[in-house]
Amino acid sequence: MHGLPPSRRARWIGAACALAVVALWTSFILVARVSARHSLTAFDIAFVRFAFSGLVVLPFALRRWGALRSGLGGERALSRGATLAFIAGFGYCALAYSAFFFAPAAHAAVLMPGSLPLWTAVFAVFLLREHLTAWRVAGLACIVAGDLLVGGNSLLQAFDGRDVWKGDLLFLAASMTWALYGVLCRRWKVGAIDATMAIALGCLAVCVPLYGVGVAAGLVPSGLAAAPWREIAFQAVFQGGLSMLAAGLAFTQVVATFGPVRTTMMTSFVPALAALAAVPLLGEPLGVAALGGLVCVTVGLLLGLRTPAARVPLAGKAA
Repeated sequence: MHGLPPSRRARWIGAACALAVVALWTSFILVARVSARHSLTAFDIAFVRFAFSGLVVLPFALRRWGALRSGLGGERALSRGATLAFIAGFGYCALAYSAFFFAPAAHAAVLMPGSLPLWTAVFAVFLLREHLTAWRVAGLACIVAGDLLVGGNSLLQAFDGRDVWKGDLLFLAASMTWALYGVLCRRWKVGAIDATMAIALGCLAVCVPLYGVGVAAGLVPSGLAAAPWREIAFQAVFQGGLSMLAAGLAFTQVVATFGPVRTTMMTSFVPALAALAAVPLLGEPLGVAALGGLVCVTVGLLLGLRTPAARVPLAGKAA
């Protein structure tokens, strides 16, 4: 690979990172759903994730503080770093982890990674001035149809007292936060390492101490004291090390290589892999509505890969 031209080498690296994102996101859905059945609460898992990833990143960030500040925009580094940490750190984790306590993995597969291109396209049109091709619009229409199938069926079940619709709304909101994160990274030209460090440091500095104080004071319900240390250690390594650091770096690198809209289309295998794997691994049946939504979303993702978006160059420097 060292003998390849820089542009081609970058595309190979981007493709490898895309495969890593698919594998890690699929695993994330399955592990997060299983975690909802154990001792830790949604915010406990987020707390462990932020503490582990922040402590891992801290010494590297201190060593390259000047480069990190420059990568986040110099004078705008603090505001941009805080924004990314709030959106892709606290916002995404609080919404996604909470959703798994209400809705099954198949719903997560359709409504989080499956809906990501839809929200990314919306944000990209307004923030990046991207123009979408007819194929991509058709793909987004299929994704909307899939979301309506899954979400509509959950709303009908709400009349029977079921709470699945709550998880569906949280999954959609989580997908929106991650889409906005990807588009902002592209707009501000923030690299993979800088973006991931900003999220990890921001959550370590703000979310971890605030939550720790809340738990210690008895203001926040928590299962940390009752959870086995193996469960906490696993969540720390998987959520903080793999899901946040490794997947965050890989995703942001793919965005930098292929752009946010095409990146989210490249995750087309995640919904099918996660939903189908949940049947034998988690014992969660794939209902008719979920299966229909999965088919629509997968078709939409594949249609979106037909041609790249025609992009209008940004006027001037990104704000």
